Amino acid sequence: VSTQSTWGLSIRVDMSTPQQAAELLKRKQLIEEKLEKTGKKKEYEEFLKKRLIECGWKDEMKKQCMEIIKTKGIEKIKLEDLTEEMMPKGKAMVPETVKNELLQKIQDFIEQDPDYKQQYDFQMIFK
Repeated sequence: VSTQSTWGLSIRVDMSTPQQAAELLKRKQLIEEKLEKTGKKKEYEEFLKKRLIECGWKDEMKKQCMEIIKTKGIEKIKLEDLTEEMMPKGKAMVPETVKNELLQKIQDFIEQDPDYKQQYDFQMIFK
């Protein structure tokens, strides 16, 4: 089972039962709530933006958007269509190193949370 986070990163865990999948989704929600409440979500979003600029992802996305607009014509393309076409490309183009850095930051944060640590084995979430 693969779940998508706010940042488009997948957390993959092999599940044999629907109950295990439901438990994983519950844990994911708890993590996202904790990140939101503590302000870490905003901090990690800024980190991700910075890293995507540094690695050239933003420039490459801009280049690909411009090529699509040129090909289809500015008058014939809608923002929604461009977004729909670019979203999967953009997610696929995020370097593994950037994904891993972000996931490590989230894992380190969660490992420090006594409530979460007491309830769950966070190694199951971050495989």
